[in-house]
Amino acid sequence: MTKTKVPQTSAGTAVPQFTASDRKPIKLTEVVHPDGRISQYPPSDVWDDWVEWDGKEWPKKVARRYTLVPTVCFNCESACGLLAYVDKDTYEIRKFEGNPVHPGSRGRNCAKGPATHNQVYDPERILYPLKRVGKRGEGKWEQISWEQALNEIAEKMRESKKRRPNGIVYHVGRPGEDGYTNRIVQTWGMDGHNSHTNICSSSARAGYNFWLGQDRPSPDFANARVILLISSHLETGHYFNPHAQRIIEAKTDGAKLITFDPRLSNTASMSDVWLPTYPGSENTILLSIANHLIQNNLYNKDFMQKWVNWKETLQAVADGKLSVNSDQLAAEIRSACSSSNLQPSTFDLFDRLLKDLYAEYTFERAAKESEVPIERIQETARLVANCEGKLATHVWRSASVGNLGGWQVARCLLFLNVLTGSIGNKGGTSMTGWNKFVPKPFKGAPAPETWNELHYPIEYPLAHYEMSILLPHMLEEGRGDIDVYFTRVYNPMWVNPDGFMWLKALKDEDSKIKCYVALTPTWNETAWFADYVLPTGHGPERHDLMSQETHAGQWIAFRQPVRRVAMERAGMKVDFTYQANPGEVWEENEFWIQLSAKMDPDGSLGIRQWFESPYRPGEIITVDEYYQWIFENSVPGLPEAAAKEGLTPLAYMRKYGVFEVKKENYSPFDKTLHTTPETGLTTDEHDRARDSSGAVLGLMVDGQPKAGFDTPSKKLEFFSDTLSNWGWAEKENVIPWTVKSHVHPDTIDRSKGEMILLPNFRLPTLIHTRSANAKWLYEISHKNPIWMNPEDAQRFGLETGDLAKVETEIGHFVDSVWVTEGIKPGIIAISHHLGRWRLQEDKGVSKGSSNLVELHDDGKGGFLMRVVHGAKAWESSDPDTSRIWWSNVGVNQNLAHAVHPDPISGVHCWLQKVFSIRKAEPGEKAGDLFVDTNKSMEIYRKWLAMTRSADKVSPDGNRRPYWLARPLKPTKEAYKLPK
Repeated sequence: MTKTKVPQTSAGTAVPQFTASDRKPIKLTEVVHPDGRISQYPPSDVWDDWVEWDGKEWPKKVARRYTLVPTVCFNCESACGLLAYVDKDTYEIRKFEGNPVHPGSRGRNCAKGPATHNQVYDPERILYPLKRVGKRGEGKWEQISWEQALNEIAEKMRESKKRRPNGIVYHVGRPGEDGYTNRIVQTWGMDGHNSHTNICSSSARAGYNFWLGQDRPSPDFANARVILLISSHLETGHYFNPHAQRIIEAKTDGAKLITFDPRLSNTASMSDVWLPTYPGSENTILLSIANHLIQNNLYNKDFMQKWVNWKETLQAVADGKLSVNSDQLAAEIRSACSSSNLQPSTFDLFDRLLKDLYAEYTFERAAKESEVPIERIQETARLVANCEGKLATHVWRSASVGNLGGWQVARCLLFLNVLTGSIGNKGGTSMTGWNKFVPKPFKGAPAPETWNELHYPIEYPLAHYEMSILLPHMLEEGRGDIDVYFTRVYNPMWVNPDGFMWLKALKDEDSKIKCYVALTPTWNETAWFADYVLPTGHGPERHDLMSQETHAGQWIAFRQPVRRVAMERAGMKVDFTYQANPGEVWEENEFWIQLSAKMDPDGSLGIRQWFESPYRPGEIITVDEYYQWIFENSVPGLPEAAAKEGLTPLAYMRKYGVFEVKKENYSPFDKTLHTTPETGLTTDEHDRARDSSGAVLGLMVDGQPKAGFDTPSKKLEFFSDTLSNWGWAEKENVIPWTVKSHVHPDTIDRSKGEMILLPNFRLPTLIHTRSANAKWLYEISHKNPIWMNPEDAQRFGLETGDLAKVETEIGHFVDSVWVTEGIKPGIIAISHHLGRWRLQEDKGVSKGSSNLVELHDDGKGGFLMRVVHGAKAWESSDPDTSRIWWSNVGVNQNLAHAVHPDPISGVHCWLQKVFSIRKAEPGEKAGDLFVDTNKSMEIYRKWLAMTRSADKVSPDGNRRPYWLARPLKPTKEAYKLPK
């Protein structure tokens, strides 16, 4: 690894300096947005040499000279575009503003984008590789070189790879990139990918997947007539900035906004109809709306006849797989199905079946179960019925991850899209694969030939995806161990439920997790227990490709290390990104290349071949070459667009940071397949188009072969044959239906002081575990009080500002109370972003955003955390750290949550039963908590008992349906159940 002399940055050590320019600024470009607002941006043709007045020098006129480098924000998954203003002399970063040519964010950013500057110049960031020298958790470290880190970690990986197939785990939270590291893990030839998905979106993913074979929605908000959100999506949801822009534009054009949420979020307050649903009742309301459409013939029968598996559903009734209320209707369906082929005229039977199935879902029932005024439900139904096929819906977390069976929320919600024909059309709801663009890299390794039981245990054959919340519990049971464990953008001890189980696993370094490597730019609670802490870059300090389904088009954005790019524009040579970053902060792209090459230096493990340059045979690829090949070969239209400007594709992406692949992409399932006579196209009894070998190519619609959907039937699957065949044959599972939540009213006795805790709502200014080192954001949002309705506050004798002790299944925690009408009675709510903590005064998570705590382990499974003091000001290279005025930074409530893995989707069901709430005792502080991990294991086993294991229910001898999505899908042979 060579050394190159480049200008050093003051980031993390001193206040940045900027030079003055004699040139005068030029006029900005004016942009009029679809909602009528006007913005101004530097014209792209002068980004390389831009001059503007320094606002901090006002009233003096001091000009500064910058090179503007486009990159991508990494403070959520939206992948909004940023422009970094890099001083042309000192190469310090002055600020981040929006990239006006980005098709998703369109030059506009939320508070998190500009706050990237805080992260870069954070005085507490980790600047050099560290190796543990004391016991895990003692906080004793030595600074080492990247060469030492690579050599030592690669040797451990090589030894593991030689000994067994699945000893290495890469555990990622927010990936912030599309496919790069998945490719890396696949080259290692193991089933080593783990994720945070089952604390985030497993449930919604499963529901969508069972419908149409893709696992996240892409609503066309801008063109919708009706927008239905089961969330606070407008302010805090997935891709909330690009989506919020388009939701507001739609409202400006007359669209109606409907929100389901027991909490009066900012989104609910902006809605035309707010339905404060009782948790778990959302499906009842959705199905009452569906019933209204069905009974009154207000649904799109033509769309359903073409694209829904109605014939298979009728066959399921005939085969006794789906019960109906009417014996006569069942007999007629059996008679019709006894013929060799169901005709289109028999769709009337399906219509009658729908009317029979959903007749019980009345508005009255929905109002009673949800405790929502019936008039609001009726108004919602009226709006949906009149949407004219332009219904944009979204659920990602919220109720879908709150409740047992929450995956049915996504099923029931999308049912309204199906009924209104609002699938993939303008103003409707599309899917991720139709609007997100992921290019193929230069060389892909084959699928792994192994299966990791710690990620996909046999009890969860339908999970979406890895059962990561259960990893410490399974390690505790002795199901396996890990040789080398990487975390990236992931802090499981803090963000996951039952975090002290992670602490137990990490402390047991001999038998559970033998080497833990934390890739992180800043300290977090889990990294404190690592063996190696390797500083990897924030958004503007790394390369990545990102694309998201922000609207009806497709685009791809290029995240760049902005100081490196600025230096290379000036003619400097930079060999590795850590040379241009603060300290020796590296990027994962180059780190993974070098680590993998060192893991297999002679090629004997079969790994090195995947890291050899396509341009220099036998030599290790550079990061420039990796993206050069993709931009030249895998992004349609990019080479041509670059050539028009006299640029290479790589230079084009370096200049603009983004490329629009398609302006819009509606209804790809309706695309006609191009076939030849040699294809030998035939149609089976369920309208699937097959070739001469019998392989399913698509769907025959009106005599034409269409692409169809990504399901086995190539149709929208109203009746799920997969769920029926894999042990979940009850009506509540195989069709859109209600599932009784684990916090159903039957389980909550309010007279005894029992409540529901809603712990999974977001704050729009925070970033999960990455917020703690962004002072601008923490000043806005730094505490997570208990939202409590006045009725409940009166019952418990509590007032705003009081400290309350909340008792959960496995322990208790203390937090302050906020009495508000903005939460439904019987429910308390606490945001999940806050409650950061550290174990040493001057090391660990930022002093301005964390509690200093004492952690007591009684040796019998009990863990007591006591707050010594809250946040406070301190002196550093950043003057703002001396101005911190807040001390309350909330409670890490997730530590006191037991795991609730849904037996089908695998998601952690976040809603918690609260056994009691009472005033805190003298001496207790906000943030104090206690957990009994013996109870943790009891609750884990209770939920494990709800599962239906693949070895008991698999219809084909496999661990999992092969058609269901999963990251790094192994070979078909690996899917086979062990004998």
